[in-house]
Amino acid sequence: MARLPRLTVPGFAHHVIQRGNNRQPIFLQDADRVLMWELLQAQARKFQVAVHAYVLMDNHFHLLATPQTHDGLPLMMQAVGRSYVRYFNRCHQRSGTLWEGRYRSTIVQTERYLLACMVYIDLNPVRAGMVAAPGDFPWSGYAHHMGRRSDPLLTPHALYWALGNTPFAREAAYGALVQAGLAAREQQDIARSAHAGWALGAPEFVSSLQQRTTRRVSKGRAGRPVLLPESE
Repeated sequence: MARLPRLTVPGFAHHVIQRGNNRQPIFLQDADRVLMWELLQAQARKFQVAVHAYVLMDNHFHLLATPQTHDGLPLMMQAVGRSYVRYFNRCHQRSGTLWEGRYRSTIVQTERYLLACMVYIDLNPVRAGMVAAPGDFPWSGYAHHMGRRSDPLLTPHALYWALGNTPFAREAAYGALVQAGLAAREQQDIARSAHAGWALGAPEFVSSLQQRTTRRVSKGRAGRPVLLPESE
């Protein structure tokens, strides 16, 4: 069966996942992550994509981002992917593919899932057993959300700003969300939607979104469930 085209709609938040081929590491040293961070920052600005959250794991990375144009996100990911593979192959004396095919993404209903998706992304290193707390992992936007450092890659979403009237109030409110964590079902919904490419939201949101595109935005009844590792 032919793979569906990715669902991309400007003005909506998208949860993006890019993995290494056969789950191989895509970051072998801190310099690799620095380069990826720089590429994401430059290309997000160039293609008018606001990045709200990110995490650079060992063999994959996540983004939560809102493109301003229909092709902004695909162009950004293409530019980042190509530049990073050239760097990685040259730096680590290898050749061939690095990515597990094209990146995966889905549209997230803002009011219902955006903050949950931010929490999901920032907790990824904890679920993977890499650190005990999200603040112990330096390669995510968590420290920015908590006011511990300024991260120029990130553009906080309006829902994050609405968490409080002062920086301290916002940081405390977001920290409480992270501390509370996500229910297992919510984690699975977020992960499965991004991997399958189905919109993540209430039925009325999905129905409204379907009216904006000819591409199918939700799955039919047939098909096997997608089983995912906890750290993704």
